[in-house]
Amino acid sequence: MSFTDRVQLLEPEGAYFMMQKAQALEAAGQRVIHLEIGQPDFPTYENIARAGIEAIEQGFTRYTAAAGTIGLREAIAGDAGRRRGIEIDPRQVVVGPGAKPALFFPTLALVEPGDEVIYPDPGFPTYRAMIEVAGGVPVPVPLIEAQDFCLDLDAFDRLLSDRTRMVIINSPGNPTGGVMPMAALEHIAARATEYNFWVLSDEIYSRMVYDGSAPSIAAIPGMRERCIICDGFSKTYAMTGWRLGHGIMPEPLAERVELLLTHAVGCTASFVQAAGEAALTGDQSRVDEVMQEYRRRRDLLVDGLNAIPGISCRMPQGAFYAFANITETGQTADWLAEYLLAKAGVALLPGTAFGRYGEGYLRLCFANSADNIKLALEKMHTALGRIA
Repeated sequence: MSFTDRVQLLEPEGAYFMMQKAQALEAAGQRVIHLEIGQPDFPTYENIARAGIEAIEQGFTRYTAAAGTIGLREAIAGDAGRRRGIEIDPRQVVVGPGAKPALFFPTLALVEPGDEVIYPDPGFPTYRAMIEVAGGVPVPVPLIEAQDFCLDLDAFDRLLSDRTRMVIINSPGNPTGGVMPMAALEHIAARATEYNFWVLSDEIYSRMVYDGSAPSIAAIPGMRERCIICDGFSKTYAMTGWRLGHGIMPEPLAERVELLLTHAVGCTASFVQAAGEAALTGDQSRVDEVMQEYRRRRDLLVDGLNAIPGISCRMPQGAFYAFANITETGQTADWLAEYLLAKAGVALLPGTAFGRYGEGYLRLCFANSADNIKLALEKMHTALGRIA
């Protein structure tokens, strides 16, 4: 068969690929500790699940407007605006089945073939995929470990050109857990005005911050007209399988994205949207409790990684990932990830699953129990001792 260029370049997402390999080992009888997939291990919070069930019972099983129900869009606008200190009109909000449409569809609406799009590397694999599908030119910028994995702003400035159409940022970041400081965001915002490009800010982990907060570039004066916020419910509210996300953008762009949703997916399930509205307007104490548990797990994992010879790991500021430096082991990230799965029964991801600048790192997700994290650390220590 022959395929178009826009799909020839697509590759599997590393987390799903590794999870499938781990599940195949489990099917063969081997125990595997899953630290590869970025998914909360907690069930969806009770009040949210109950709202979804009640919505089904009340008949919320029909089509809605492609951009989402007015109740959910109003709840998102109010909550997102309060948290970022900006005014958001519900007409700027577009709801989708997961957060990926809020990444993919604005890119399709704005990026012409040949336009350059700057994105973080290591970064979420969908960034590069959506740029290439839109016909754009992916321009990766490395993150600096010594600066808590902030974007390399010197490299960023060198890569800017009159062909730069969009810049993608992610804070708190996947796979590093890094949070971009306001000074870095202000630097990017100043360049956005100078070079007249859009900023797509992936803020899916914005509620998952351990010290202080993660500022939004959308709150910087002059950015609201050229900024797209991508956010969702999967991580904060343990709703990965519900598939509920949203984008916030200038109203004319929101209208274009709504048309893409109309023709691509129709709409998001109405009972899922009811659950999302309950998530935003209900008691938030469970979110705080879960974040405290993640903090304990983070500290346990990072301390344990730093005790293993050949591994060093900075303390992540947000999300639920540790990005461990393994250069002193002398092994490549791909080889070491495969080795630890086969010999230790620990599933994790090579940094190269997130781009070429991820070489020399492993990503471990600490959305797993403290007991499993302790066991994984023990198994990793033993397995790595055999190759020292």
